[in-house]
Amino acid sequence: MSETLLFLFSLIDTGAILFLLVYFVITLSDLESDYLNAQQCCAQLNIWVIPKLAAHVVIFVLFILFQCWWLALANIPVLAWISYEFYSVPPGNTGVYDPTEIHNHGQLRKYMRDCLISIGWYLIAFFCYLYCLILSLIKDNPLEKDGLPSDH
Repeated sequence: MSETLLFLFSLIDTGAILFLLVYFVITLSDLESDYLNAQQCCAQLNIWVIPKLAAHVVIFVLFILFQCWWLALANIPVLAWISYEFYSVPPGNTGVYDPTEIHNHGQLRKYMRDCLISIGWYLIAFFCYLYCLILSLIKDNPLEKDGLPSDH
């Protein structure tokens, strides 16, 4: 697997996480507007917590395997935060999003803020991976490898 495929996969993976985070914001907004009750909202969101964590872990592991140290290092804080969210769920709660606590102490606002910050991070990461993909495509120009003249 070349660097081009790595960056293409990371671009697709990050795009999927972005769509998932937009879904989180829409679902939390529906709860805030009383279109959903707390139990429905939390059930819909908790289903996607583990896939979001897994998607980010896959990107991180691939960056390490391909020795993209700067990109792996840049992903450590986000991976640590997602892992902290997942592993700091108190015993007895149904998941990261708990219907009995989502309206207490501004938890809904906190979850909305965290989702928006995550969207900002993943947008920046998406365009960084797109830039890296374009660079790897330019670097791996197949026309120059075969001895054929390029378009210039």
